[in-house]
Order: sequence, then structure tokens, then C-alpha cells
Amino acid sequence: MGISTRSIARDFRRAGRHGTCHRLNRIDCLPHLLRAIAMSMAEQSCSGVLEMHPKGYGFLRDPARNYKVGTNDVYVGSPLLTKFQLRQGVRLTGRVEGPAKRGESLRLAELTEIEGRTPDQYLGLRGFDDLTAIDPFERIHLEVGPEPLGMRVMDLLTPIGKGQRGLIVAPPRTGKTILLQQLAASVTKNHPELTLFVLLIDERPEEVTDMRRTIQGEVIASSSDHSTEEHIRLAQLTVDRAKRIAETGGQVLILLDSLTRLARAYNKGSNSGRTMSGGMDIKAMDVPKRLFGAARTFDEGGSLTVLATALIDTGSRMDELIFQEFKGTGNMEVVLDRRLSDRRVWPAIDIQQSGTRKEERLLDAETLGRVNLLRRSLSELKPTEAMESLVRQMGKFPSNKAFLERIGQFQKDH
Repeated sequence: MGISTRSIARDFRRAGRHGTCHRLNRIDCLPHLLRAIAMSMAEQSCSGVLEMHPKGYGFLRDPARNYKVGTNDVYVGSPLLTKFQLRQGVRLTGRVEGPAKRGESLRLAELTEIEGRTPDQYLGLRGFDDLTAIDPFERIHLEVGPEPLGMRVMDLLTPIGKGQRGLIVAPPRTGKTILLQQLAASVTKNHPELTLFVLLIDERPEEVTDMRRTIQGEVIASSSDHSTEEHIRLAQLTVDRAKRIAETGGQVLILLDSLTRLARAYNKGSNSGRTMSGGMDIKAMDVPKRLFGAARTFDEGGSLTVLATALIDTGSRMDELIFQEFKGTGNMEVVLDRRLSDRRVWPAIDIQQSGTRKEERLLDAETLGRVNLLRRSLSELKPTEAMESLVRQMGKFPSNKAFLERIGQFQKDH
């Protein structure tokens, strides 16, 4: 919402005529001036993402402010929510009405757009859970040139499709953050049709800053100095936002770092009274599993892809339990290897442990045959030797296409 300096001056004069400001100095007059400005915004339009309250109303949050709760957030009453069947995460545009009395929020008086459609058009759309989920078939290409090799390796050995539910299994200091940044850069360059969200939970503040400076997509962060409740709120709102885009035919990718810290947050917020080994509440994994499980592609169009990191070898029994709970729930896994990173081999991917289910839907028959031949030859080596050999060989070719053509030629000759 924009307010011109001319309108501010007009509101100041109006407040003076009403007898509130002419008796006060400029500082004391400020609350009256702000109220006058708020009252003048009745004809202003606003746009924001809906966050629902358990009591049946909602507020519009600003993505530019990291969806923070603010005193200027616009109130959305239950009549509008009910009339247009609005769900959390939907983007709304409409006319704002000034507060009825002091201390109340601005309120949304009229809806003009819901997810870029008219309200009537939106009412005819089916919800996320009513659409038909199918296996990923449309590939997300990661290769952007000779470098980085990590993206070329993933393109061959762990191909990603729109709607993929991928787990990046990461011990400490194995290049997880760099891999996420490279993924974001590749997607931004190769797939402008994808809406990219990078969701950082319980991350160090300096890491959040680095991500925001490096990545062109929307970085949504609840850093380690924020509360557990804020971690949970932002994670839920981000996934719901992605669902609203996907159910209207959009393509979305969430890079989540990390699923482990998100599960820890839900564990702190759970109080069922029953705990598993490692101190994990028996109900704590329910919501994180639903969030991770939201990834899918729809037969009707639209997709939500989730690539999430899971932390292992941290010395925590709870972290190991969290990993075991998520292991096998995805349809793609990239396993990072500490032995490779210690030898300064990048990407530090364990080839034998990494892969994509039903990769035949993403790779053509010729490419799949050559990738299988490559895997068979590398399986005879130790994991560290396999990646070292692959990096050395791929580095000789400017592209995966040229590398695969050489494998095909070798296949013909033998």
C-alpha cells in the first residue's frame, strides 16, 4: 500500500482541524497523525498472504518482511473467509477499510483478486487435497555449464522431476549449504517458471544473510535466535503458500534446511506425554511428515517439489531417530559422505547410496542405458574412489551430453 506525501500533509491538516493537533507539539501529535492516515486508507488497496487464526479470522502478512507479524497487518474477517472458501497461504488483493475505533487493525473490506484471479474464478478451483497426484515425469534440469560438477552429477545419477520429494542426507561439513545454493542458482537460470522458496529453520543468522545475498528466490528464515513457535509458524505458512500456488496450476520448489531442525521444533511444541527413545515425543513427527509429504505433481497441472536436508552423525540420538523416520519416505535421496569431503572431493556424494525412484520417467531410454552402464562400472570401486573417478572423467568433457556420448561410443566398441 502506498501513501503519498501530499496525502500525509492533507491528513495532518485534517487532524489539526479536528482539534487534536493544534494544541500538541509534533511528537505528541504523531499518534493522532497516524490514526488520520489510517482512516484515509479506506480507498487504498492492499495485497498479502493470508495467515489464519484458530479463532476463524486471519491477517495478511507481507512476504517482503519475511511474513513477520506486525501491527499494520490487515485483518480479514470470517465472513470473507467463509464466502470465498479461503485457505491459509492464499495471496489476496483487495480494498482496505480504516479501523472502526482506536486500537483496531485495518480490515479487508472487499476482495478484488485471489491468486491473480477474480473471486468467482477462484471459487471454481479444486483444492490441493482434491487433485490427482501422479509420479514426477517432467524433469528439472540442473546442468548450467561445465561447472559446478555437483549439478552435473545430480542430473545424471539423482535426476529431479517436478513434484519430487527429495532428501539430502548430510553429515556435518560435507558441503550441504553450497549444494543448496548451487541448486537454487541452477533452478533460477534453467526454470524461470518455478517459484523458488528457500526455507531456513533454526539456522545461524550469518548463514541466513549469506543465503539471502546468494539466492535470487524468496528466502524465508526463522534463525536460531527465534522461538520454536516462530519456526513452526513460518514452516507451516511457507508450505501452505506453496500449496496454494500449486493447486492453481503453478510450479513450486521448496529447498528446506533442515527437516531435522524442523522436527526438533515440533518435538518441543508437542506434549502428548509419551516419548520414544532419544526424547522424541510420539506425536512430534506427524506434522513434519505431512509437510514433507506435500510434494507431488498433479495430473490436472501444477506441482510442488520439496528437497529437504536431513542431518546425521551429529552425536544426537534424536537426530538419528528423525532421519530413520524420514528415510524411505521420499522418492529421491542424495547421500553426502564425510570421507569424500575430508579428502576435498566435491561433490561429496555417495554414488551407491544415492538415486531416484522411477528415474525411467525422467530420463529417455538411451540416457538411462548409459547411466546404468556408468553406475555398474562405478559400483566396482569403493565409494570414495567412485566419486573421485567420476569427477576426474566428467571434468574432461564440457557437458553431460558429450560425456554420455563418450560412454555410448565405449559401449559400441565393446
